[in-house]
Amino acid sequence: MATATITAGAMPGRPAAAAPALPADHMPVRRVVAFLAMVFGMFMAILDIQIVSASLSEIQAGLSASSDEIPWVQTAYLIAEVVMIPLSGFLSRMLSTRVLFTTAAAGFTAASALAATATNIDQMIVYRAIQGFIGGGMIPSVFAAAFTIFPPSKRAVVSPMIGLVATLAPTIGPTVGGYISHAMSWHWLFLINVVPGILVATAAWALIDFDKPNLKLFSKFDWWGLIGMAAFLGCMEYVLEEGPNHDWLQEPAVFACAIIMTIGAVIFFWRVFTAEEPIVDLRAFSNVNFAFGSLFSFVVGIGLYGLTYLYPVFLGRIRGYDSMMIGEALFVSGLAMFFTAPVAGILSNKIDLRLMMMIGFVGFATGTWWMTHLTADWDFYELLIPQILRGCSMMLCMVPINNIALGTLPPERLKNASGLFNLTRNLGGAVGLALINTVLIDRNAFHYARLSEHVQWGSQAAQTKLQNMTLTFEQTAGLDATSAAISKLSGMAHQQAALLSFMDVFMMLTVLFASLGFFVLFINKPAQQGGGGGGGH
Repeated sequence: MATATITAGAMPGRPAAAAPALPADHMPVRRVVAFLAMVFGMFMAILDIQIVSASLSEIQAGLSASSDEIPWVQTAYLIAEVVMIPLSGFLSRMLSTRVLFTTAAAGFTAASALAATATNIDQMIVYRAIQGFIGGGMIPSVFAAAFTIFPPSKRAVVSPMIGLVATLAPTIGPTVGGYISHAMSWHWLFLINVVPGILVATAAWALIDFDKPNLKLFSKFDWWGLIGMAAFLGCMEYVLEEGPNHDWLQEPAVFACAIIMTIGAVIFFWRVFTAEEPIVDLRAFSNVNFAFGSLFSFVVGIGLYGLTYLYPVFLGRIRGYDSMMIGEALFVSGLAMFFTAPVAGILSNKIDLRLMMMIGFVGFATGTWWMTHLTADWDFYELLIPQILRGCSMMLCMVPINNIALGTLPPERLKNASGLFNLTRNLGGAVGLALINTVLIDRNAFHYARLSEHVQWGSQAAQTKLQNMTLTFEQTAGLDATSAAISKLSGMAHQQAALLSFMDVFMMLTVLFASLGFFVLFINKPAQQGGGGGGGH
């Protein structure tokens, strides 16, 4: 029962003394404030994944970095974070939520301040890795706390809150980053974390009292398991990030990381099944609801991070927008999520969670299907409805997925399970981006080859178009009109090939999410919120 979780310090023989006549759904103000501070800390950690994405060119100029080096500002953060997220479950049990979260918030804040002082790309990469690794400890702690300290009757409020933060933060990251770097400088992308970070760390230390540390676990810490997990997940993240741009295993660094990833995976899974206290406990996957929830979270990660990447690439490459204009054009999705969150919370108590998920998946598929009719002229108003569908549908998916995955696990499994659950979303994002990049590159080359076949000297339409463009250039510019016309025609073919490759990706996402809406029918009906879904089974 949830009340048993809240009064975790009670002695078995004295229940009356441990829980003096409080209502079953009573929540001390201290814990509510502590949880809100944790949620804000998680928001900062997730926001920082994407906040630099729209401002990489400014950071590149400020640090005199090459175009090959600058993506590491994001990659270093992601690799470090993806290692910490599953590790945080063990650390939270060993150190307590209070110590882990306070250390994570303080370390994240210090690393943010250091990143703002970076004078070269090497310093920036190190500081971003520290920021991602330490900050990653905040994210699963919030999910675990939400389903540990709150009774099921409160989940209609709590679950939409953490779902909103987990989806809104990466969605508005490029927008916020674009505004900050334009209004001030790229240094403020990191300095803006300092004051809120200090407040979050202070509040966490003063208010969190959910659990007690178990320092005996330190003697059982599985160092080989940690090494294997770091090699496995870190190298997997690198291979997925860099593979599409370097022809996968043809690049020596990607090939080497693929080998290290394989060795790390063998060590990690060997230790998971043989160690006395494994670094990550995979037994949570024996819970059918958790397994399905994690699968759905993985696919939501593909959609969430995939579209956060795709829309800016389209607007930058095809429309020629800068980071500020991209941010303004894409703010609609964030607003849609914000206004849908309370509705999703209410619906989660009123209707079958499977129906909610189905509506969300089908709505998301509708939005991506709309984008398969893309043209080079699409602007804010053409993107409006797909963005609203994306934002609303993401919230309708996230709330029931959180409840299904974590709502029926016993409290002692929640910390490990929360790390695994959040890891699936991040891995979904990494796999999705790798898949999307690969499809964009391959289909772009395919479509350009097909279009080039029609833009040849033997094509009457191509010759007519070339003649008209040549005449136009002769009248308006005193340059080699024929060369200018051929160059312009080649540019048009490249643009159309890029557009067609974008359409292919959106169609792929449409099929993926529409099929998920169908597969929801096959999972067991989850318990309603108001029941006793929060205790141990």
